[in-house]
Amino acid sequence: MSVRIDKGRLGSGLELTPMIDIVFLLMIFFLVASKLEEADRSIDVVLPKASAAKPLTSQPAEFIISIDRQGSYFAGAKPITLVDLTSRLKQAAADNPQGQKVIVRADENVQHKFVVGAMNACVQAGIDDYQVQSASDD
Repeated sequence: MSVRIDKGRLGSGLELTPMIDIVFLLMIFFLVASKLEEADRSIDVVLPKASAAKPLTSQPAEFIISIDRQGSYFAGAKPITLVDLTSRLKQAAADNPQGQKVIVRADENVQHKFVVGAMNACVQAGIDDYQVQSASDD
């Protein structure tokens, strides 16, 4: 009588039982997580309306201060006093809390004290991002 030796099942296939266990655990996890999310949103709450709030969709416009040869200040194209300029800059800084950019454009023959006055108005308004513009050499 001959003896048969079973050499096993080398490479006979994949064991599916652990993989099925993992799939069931993942299904249970996602079912429980989705139920918890539904419970958070099921509370009946009347949310307030924000009438004045608007999302910031673009960068705020640059505030341009021009100073002519005589030392007169202009916000845009309108003449303005230094006191009114400071209040307009404060309003612009309040409207754009993420950072208002100011460009100071001064005539080349204007006295330096007028440029410093515009820079001081920016500092008093709480604006740190200001620059004095010059002509480029092309």
